[in-house]
Formats: sequence, C-alpha cells, structure tokens
Amino acid sequence: MKDLFNKCTEMLFNSLKDGEILKVTFYGEDSQFIRINNAKIRQSGYVEDADITVTLIKDSKTCSRTFTITNNEEDNQNLSLNVLNEMRGEVRQLPKDKYIVEPQKTGSTEEISHCDLLPHDEVIDALLPVMQGVDLVGIWASGRMFRGSANSLGLYHWFETDSYSLDYSLVTPNHQMVKGTFSGREWNQKKYEDYINNSKKKSELLNRKPVKVPPGKYRVWFEPAAVSDFIGMFSWNGLSEASIQQGCSGFGKMRSSNELLSPKFTLIEDFASGLVPRFNSEGEVAPESLVLINDGELKNTMVSSRTAAEYGINSNMAENGEYLRSPKMEKGTLSSQDVLSSVENGLFISNVHYLNWSDNPSGRITGLTRYACFQVENGEITSPIQTMRFDDTFYRIFGSELEAVGKNSYMIPDVSTYFRRSMEVMDCPGMLVNSFTLTL
Repeated sequence: MKDLFNKCTEMLFNSLKDGEILKVTFYGEDSQFIRINNAKIRQSGYVEDADITVTLIKDSKTCSRTFTITNNEEDNQNLSLNVLNEMRGEVRQLPKDKYIVEPQKTGSTEEISHCDLLPHDEVIDALLPVMQGVDLVGIWASGRMFRGSANSLGLYHWFETDSYSLDYSLVTPNHQMVKGTFSGREWNQKKYEDYINNSKKKSELLNRKPVKVPPGKYRVWFEPAAVSDFIGMFSWNGLSEASIQQGCSGFGKMRSSNELLSPKFTLIEDFASGLVPRFNSEGEVAPESLVLINDGELKNTMVSSRTAAEYGINSNMAENGEYLRSPKMEKGTLSSQDVLSSVENGLFISNVHYLNWSDNPSGRITGLTRYACFQVENGEITSPIQTMRFDDTFYRIFGSELEAVGKNSYMIPDVSTYFRRSMEVMDCPGMLVNSFTLTL
C-alpha cells in the first residue's frame, strides 16, 4: 500500500504546472470480514481496497476529487491524469476561497504498528466455541488499515496499524438483545471468552418478564457503551469551535456563562493508543494529547485551520469537521463489583440509541434506552425494562448529577464500514448518575 501511495503521489506531483499545488490523502485497508448468524458462519471474505482524495489549489481557488486506485500502475496513471485535467478546468470557474487552508511543508512522519492478530485461518476455531448455545449475530472485521498524506511542497505522512473487532448481538427467544463489541490490537482468547460469557449472563436476565417503568427521574448506572454514545454527540455541533462561534453548540454556555460540568469529568483528545493517526486530511499533525474538559471546566475546543482563519484564532490541527477522533474520558474510583449496590434502587442501562439534540444550544439530548437495560432494586437486578425515551441535558448527565465514574475503561471503536473500516476509537468508563429523566 505504501508503495502504491508513493507512486501515485510522485506521478501526480511531477505532472503539476506552474502555480499549482496538490494535496493527496490516501485511505486503504486489507481486511477479513465474517458475517455470523445464529452462532454460525454465513459469509466470509477479504477486502483489499484503496482510494485517494486529491485537492488542487491555484490562485486561492480549490477543488477536490476522490477515486479508487488499483494495483495496475498504468490504469492509475491514466485515471489520475484525467482527474487532474478535469480539476484544472473546474478550478478556473470557481471563486476564490476566503478561508483556504494553504498547504505547508511541516516535515514528515511514519508510524507502522504490527500487532498480534488472529491468523485468518484460525479465526473460526477461536470465535465459535464460546458462542454455542446462544443465537449470536454479528460482524467480525480484522486486518491492517492504512492512511497517508502528502503535498507537492514536500510534506509526507504515513500510518498503518492492525486491529480487530467483533460487533455482535445475542438474541433471546423473546427477541430481546444484548449488544457487545469486543475489539483491540492484540488478541487474547481468555479475555474474548470472558467478554462473551458476560453477555450470556445478561442474556439470561432478559428472559425475565420485562416491566414498564413510569416516566420520571431515576438513579442510573450507564455502561461504557452508553457513555461512549453520549460523548459521541459532542462531535455533532458540540466541541467544534465553529459551532460555538455560530451559536449552535450547547458548550457555548461553558464559555459565555462559565457553566461547569462535574469535577469528576475530564475529557481528552488522546492519540497515545496508536490506533488513530495524528495527522488530519490536511496533513497537519495534532498534539498527542489535548485536554478538552478538565475537572468539569472547558479548556479547549476542536479548532481546524479553516475555522482559525475565519475567526482569527489558533488552530489545534483538528480535522475539518472538528469532530473527536480519539477521545478519552478519565477513569474514576467506582469498581465494577460495587456498581449495583451503589445504584441501590434505579436502572442499569447498557446502551442508548437514536440519539439527537432536542435543544442543541441548551445541551439537551433525547434518545431511547436500548438492548440490555434493567431495573435495580435493593442493589440487585430484578427485571429488564421496556424501551423508554429519555430527554436530559449533558449539564446534568456529566455535570450536577454525575455521582461516580467507573475505575475500568474500555476501548470502544467506531465499527462503521460505509466507505471503509473506520479508525476512530473512544476510551471511556461507565458512570453513575443520581438523576436521569425518562419521558415516555
């Protein structure tokens, strides 16, 4: 893949005319995919795929194209030159971009990580035995992912790493589900089997008759998967500096009115895991660690170079969409053994679903409880609950009502594969909230 990227960029850069600058971003993967249904292999295959995005800049005007490349050097050359000529015709017709991000030559980086993945021919024997006796449906994805960035001024970055994930649901005879995602870089058979067995225990609890809890405020333990979904909302008109400047972010109150979250809540954009490249699609290298919220206080936002140019502030090399790429929530002190006794009387929520802002500037989030969610009475799970809608603000969830944070955190990857396997990942613990509002 690296050789393919190098040949494409060299050919494109050698084809440029005076006054033209070109940026190239490379995306590639070499992955194994397995589809599982009823704990049986239903489909298995391999994907080797690569595409590049080229951005032409001339006279403060810019346009971009994305296209797939192959292992045929002649085909790649013909396609690339045709695309470049099309862009030359287009860029002449465009207005100047007032906030264009001019490419820089800021040095080069290379990060290559080889990890201990399951060999492809051993995956089935490793995955299936512990699944027997349950109806498990899911997708296994494993292999190497690649990213590259270069420009015609001499900037060059290359990143490749290995990872795996099993994204699955256990389905009970009455069509209730337990959701799980087991993922990582180094395969551990015992951890995998323990993880599946823990889901099986939840599945057995779902065989009890579900109860409908009335609307109201409840004491709630949120599992890490649910916490990650809430934090994922911070990428939607949340911690984006442009969103705050435009008045459409709930975090605006933390800046304009000095609103605070809980001192137990700290959030960092952290690339130390090695799963996500620090360079963005512009080839800019972000800090290895950027504190966004420290002990409940807003310290930094996600600032792209384009936003920096528009508002006259400093960039911290965020991606153009100013979304979180590798967020990490700091752990607390509540052990997993003490979770149910700490809830005492309330709810145990494994997942949340269909999240959206119900009042973005106020930080109000609505959604549904999902999958394995339970009623807790006297420190014991008594029954599953029927799906409920909630509507509450993150100023309460991560602020005034945040009572404790779990002492164990989990890597939760973005398992989307719409265009390619995503590299984004979140590291977060569970948390105990004293009061959470269910509406219907």
